[in-house]
Amino acid sequence: MAAVVLVPVKSFGEAKLRLAPALPADERAALARTMAAKVLAAAAPLATWVVCDDDEVADWARRHGASVLLRPGRGLNGAVADGVDHLAGEGFAQVIVAHADLPLATTLGWLADFDGVTLVPDRHDDGTNVACVPAGAGFTWAYGAGSFARHRAEAQRLGLALRVERDVPLGWDVDVPADLTVLQR
Repeated sequence: MAAVVLVPVKSFGEAKLRLAPALPADERAALARTMAAKVLAAAAPLATWVVCDDDEVADWARRHGASVLLRPGRGLNGAVADGVDHLAGEGFAQVIVAHADLPLATTLGWLADFDGVTLVPDRHDDGTNVACVPAGAGFTWAYGAGSFARHRAEAQRLGLALRVERDVPLGWDVDVPADLTVLQR
């Protein structure tokens, strides 16, 4: 099998806490669901898996046609690593890891047209919003502030060809209140 999309999704009730100054809890949860649904739709027609640690998210993902990997207590890096390893074991050659907070996402499959590692940084060239990696490469995930530089270095450490795509729709994630301006256009 060729490529698959893996979407890590945090509990909707715990998602987007940095937006609290601008949105109450119920609106943050609704926004998180809406953005995650947008990313799942952008994954089509590829097979899509959600890695999460929450039963509500798992049920939501199944209702949206995704397969689910429950990984409680692993954190983002551990959950993504477990997900990529699982999908390699399922026979997928490439895994596109796309975060669930990309409100402008329209398509993800094109990222799998390169044999090495493709990274899509956030619009600040700091975080990694989307990454496509060879499934069995042993890629070490290092999300958090500065992850784009760490993921570039990891591709180089593994001797994998690296492609960086500064894609405007995939580069716009929603983390802080100022990021909400994209939703008001």
